[in-house]
Amino acid sequence: MDAIVKPADKTAVRKAPHEIARPSREQAEAAVRTLLAYLGDDPEREGLLDTPKRVVKSFAELYGGYFEDPAEHLERTFEDVGGFEDMILVRGIPFHSHCEHHMLPFIGTAHIAYYPNGGVVGLSKLARVVDIYANRLQTQENLTSQVVSAIDEHLQPRGLAVMLEAEHQCMTMRGVQKAGVSTITTQFTGLFRDDPAEQARFLTLIRGGSR
Repeated sequence: MDAIVKPADKTAVRKAPHEIARPSREQAEAAVRTLLAYLGDDPEREGLLDTPKRVVKSFAELYGGYFEDPAEHLERTFEDVGGFEDMILVRGIPFHSHCEHHMLPFIGTAHIAYYPNGGVVGLSKLARVVDIYANRLQTQENLTSQVVSAIDEHLQPRGLAVMLEAEHQCMTMRGVQKAGVSTITTQFTGLFRDDPAEQARFLTLIRGGSR
């Protein structure tokens, strides 16, 4: 008898920042000093005395997305757009994030297109959504999905297309050490998911076409 194989449910439940016991700033700085000693350096030498404070301060900036809500940037829409219903594309949004496996940077560009369903959102707000999710420990795949989910939930467009292109320093600086390798992730909803011609139009416009 043929076995029936069901895919396992691998949906991960992520705790919100307020659900996690957060160490104090002093504890975080002590952890940095421990790492410096682990690397073989002297945390008490002059050049490293203030390094723990600087690292913790920089982390607050690099990972500040944990304490921002993308919904705040997507709440306000504008309906006075002269009946415009065609594709809106914001391409070439630069972003930087950090791989959750090695805490090394990946740097790239995001492209977002959507078909409005009534109102449109300020163009800068799409870039802010990318930045909020990028300023967390990430995988590129998850970052793509989170951007799509946030925009889809709050704007409810007739179609949404998101592409991320990035170079990962965990492949460049360590491991296989292959510089110049880019990773591309895409996700489509609505019109873009259902119509290959819309996907092709999106990709053409990203690459500099005018179709």
